[in-house]
Parts: sequence; structure tokens; C-alpha cells
Amino acid sequence: MNSKSMKKYGPVFLLPTMVAFTIGFIAPFLLGIYLSFCEFTTVTDAKFVGLKNYIRFWNDPSDVFVHSLWFTTLFTIVSVIVINVIGFAVALALTKKIKGTNVFRTVFFMPNLIGGLVLGYIWQLLLNGILYQFQRNLKYDEIYGFVGLLILMCWQQIGYMMIIYISGIQNIPGELIEAAKIDGASPRQILKNVTIPMVMPSITICTFLTLTNSFKLFDQNLALTDGDPSKMSEMLALNIYNTFYGRNGWEGVGQAKAVIFFIMVAAIALIQNYLTRSKEVQQ
Repeated sequence: MNSKSMKKYGPVFLLPTMVAFTIGFIAPFLLGIYLSFCEFTTVTDAKFVGLKNYIRFWNDPSDVFVHSLWFTTLFTIVSVIVINVIGFAVALALTKKIKGTNVFRTVFFMPNLIGGLVLGYIWQLLLNGILYQFQRNLKYDEIYGFVGLLILMCWQQIGYMMIIYISGIQNIPGELIEAAKIDGASPRQILKNVTIPMVMPSITICTFLTLTNSFKLFDQNLALTDGDPSKMSEMLALNIYNTFYGRNGWEGVGQAKAVIFFIMVAAIALIQNYLTRSKEVQQ
């Protein structure tokens, strides 16, 4: 099929996809925004109430949305740093000529293949078993939940980021490394002035993935710390879920929180995209 035919019949082939996208995403998305301004129990009995839902959860002292926001933000910052630093260090080690590198890569990557809920319950048993020796558990204090979530997230995500970093490191021209060694550069100088600048695309990808994955964390949080009576270990996605399904008459408030959550995630994506493009222009 030539380009002229493609231009003529392209919309015909595109139409089913656009219809499905509209029905499956755009229409529910717009309906969700509208429902955030309504009180409802089902879609058919929605009653428009303006900004009442948005004001309601900010002013409710029993709701921990603001705490969940700060808890999620802090967790995201720490997890992004820890996961990427360790993932990059492991990738550097496994690109050296040592025996068994393929086995180690497989072992590190395997946790990423396990579902979040399964991982959450496994680590809940392991960590609570250890903390029980000190008369503590993951729900005793928010710091225990925070550290438990961080350990789980690192265990699951480091292997995935490692694969991306390995790909970036292996794409560095060998001649460039050899030239740096001939010029007398130390391993530390090679890492700082050659390796890191050359793997910046991989660093950007991994930073974005860990940023969004950490900020949107739900299933691991649900399995690991849900049921915390103080809700101090409750992250944003779980807070929205518990508001929508756990508090009668708060469906509209839960929907309002979901809209704010979407705006936050979209803002993170746009900022990340802007920073990526800026670096590409500078290079």
C-alpha cells in the first residue's frame, strides 16, 4: 500500500482504535472529573455540589490525606535515590568480567516478576517475624511501615533498573574507555567523566520509572501495612481507595482525591519530560 492510499484509508483503520480509546479511557476520565464535583452512591444519582468534596477532605481532621501526601513524597524521594544508586552500582559490578554474571542478573531481576500483592504479604510475614522478637510490628509506628515499604520496593525494583543501566553501560564505546585509561584517568575519573555522562539516557529512564512507581504505590502498601489503626503508613493511592470504598457517603470525596492525584502524577511526568528534553538540547 503506497503513501497516497495510506492517507486515504488511514482514518478508517484508526477509527476502531479511537472509538475503543474514547469508550475505555476518555469518557470514564471525563465522567470521573464530573463526579468529583458531585455527591453520589452510583453514577445515576449524582448530585452536583461544586467544590464541596475538595473542601471537605482538606478540612476534615479525621482524614489523613495531607499526611499521606507528605508520607508519599518522602518515600518517593528516598526510594528514587536508593533504588537508582544501588541499581547503578550493581549494574557496574555485573558488567565487569567476573564469573556467573548472567546468573546474578537473573537472580536480581526475578523479584520484578512477582506481583505486588504477593510480595507485600511475603515481606509482611518476614518483617513482622523479625520485629516480633522486639515486641514490634510494621503497624506499630509509621517509621516501621516506611522502612518496610522501602525494603520491599528496593527488592522488587533494583533488578529492573539494573537491566536498564547494564544496557546503557554496554553501549559505551570501548575505545572511549581505553582512551581515558591511556590518558591516565583513574577508575573514579572514568566513572565521573565518561560512564555517568554516557548513561544519562538510562539514568533519566530509571529516575522516571522509580519516581512514578513509588508515587503511585498501592498494592504493596495494601498488603504490607493496610489495617494500621493510625493510618500513618497510608500512601496516597491507598488513602483514596479507603476513602472511596471504606467511608459511606464519601464517594465524591474519594473521586476528588483521585483527580488531585492524577494532576500530581501528570505534573511529575511533564516535569520529567521537560528536564529530559532540556538535557538533550544541551548535549
